[in-house]
Amino acid sequence: MQIDKLKHQHTDILRRVASLRALTHAGVADNAEAIAQGMIAMSAIVKLHLAVEDQALYPALQRGGDAELARLGRHYQSEMAPLAQAYDAFVRRWNTVARLRSDAEGFRTDANAVLRQLHARMQRENLEFYPRIEAQAELV
Repeated sequence: MQIDKLKHQHTDILRRVASLRALTHAGVADNAEAIAQGMIAMSAIVKLHLAVEDQALYPALQRGGDAELARLGRHYQSEMAPLAQAYDAFVRRWNTVARLRSDAEGFRTDANAVLRQLHARMQRENLEFYPRIEAQAELV
């Protein structure tokens, strides 16, 4: 299975997380517009990424001949559901300039929790899951 697009999306999302982190450190109120715009843009990529995984990657793994990889795919998919819900709620809560300016500390707290989980998840996929998929593809 070709997963280069998924890997590229990870790179893009991680770059956007780093940008949001930098803007937040520079001041939420002063950078509220850029933060809101950045979150909306990143959210579009995250949603696309999750859709590709759900509609293409995971079904392909289930149809493949590797039972362990199919099991691993089911695990990653089920594990992602609560994080995807938390991320969606986070974006809906903090995607406006007014909300960001009215509660900068609340945003920081939520961002630290949700974006750290998102970052950790993508790192695990990059280091454990995707290499396993690529190794299987090389055997076929």
